[in-house]
Amino acid sequence: MIVEKLTLPSPAKLNLMLHILGRREDGYHELQTLFQFLDYGDELTFAVRDDGVIKLHTEFDGVPHDSNLIVRAAKKLQEQSGCPLGIDIWIDKILPMGGGIGGGSSNAATTLLGLNHLWQLGWNHDRLATLGLTLGADVPVFVHGHAAFAEGVGEKLTPEYPEEPWYVVLVPQVSVSTAEIFSDPLLTRNSSPIKVRPVPKGNSRNDCLPVVARRYPEVRNALNLLGKFTEAKLTGTGSCVFGGFPSKAEADKVSALLTETLTGFVAKGSNVSMLHRKLQSLL
Repeated sequence: MIVEKLTLPSPAKLNLMLHILGRREDGYHELQTLFQFLDYGDELTFAVRDDGVIKLHTEFDGVPHDSNLIVRAAKKLQEQSGCPLGIDIWIDKILPMGGGIGGGSSNAATTLLGLNHLWQLGWNHDRLATLGLTLGADVPVFVHGHAAFAEGVGEKLTPEYPEEPWYVVLVPQVSVSTAEIFSDPLLTRNSSPIKVRPVPKGNSRNDCLPVVARRYPEVRNALNLLGKFTEAKLTGTGSCVFGGFPSKAEADKVSALLTETLTGFVAKGSNVSMLHRKLQSLL
């Protein structure tokens, strides 16, 4: 029997480090990064339709319906599976666009996993991740749902088990263009590859940080303010800045001081995505 309606989380991710090894002939960059999830994110609700129509009911400013990654993910899965069913989708959106915490990629992955469950397709994670990679380099890690060391363009994943601290995440009110950062002539593109596993502690450099901080004073300001309390890092190529704390109480204390002038939140790091914990509970 098909479950008609389902609400699932769509978690944020952090890049605990990001090294760029070189530029490929196709224009993409070879990189190494360490992904970890946050117990914080958007929420998507799905309701099965029997007429094959895919409809996202939540509007996004400046993003046409059919261009949204959620809709594109649903249509690709429908096409490749030959499923005759459709879907109504609503999203409670709290993750910022262009923040580097994976909002769009996470939404696409939640859509693939949610529809696989609702449409009873029986696809495994590898198959869904392969489809997801055609939507974005970060989609596969959300599909697999485990903290991972990533290589290639981010699609070659090895499970990792970093510490799971509480994080303060600051959200400067700017949207950073990934294409703009990766095309900057001053971007470091010759980092030496990490060859030992797990990734050595203290290896937290993000090669994109100097470029983003130079171009976006709002990000530079957030890094400086959070850096007074802990090591402040940039996630991905986006605007969000984060730092780890051993307890929620300490993170809350620092967050309260900084969010008087900046937007931000506190969230627990998690090596298993809250999306996967929710799906597991449905089995």
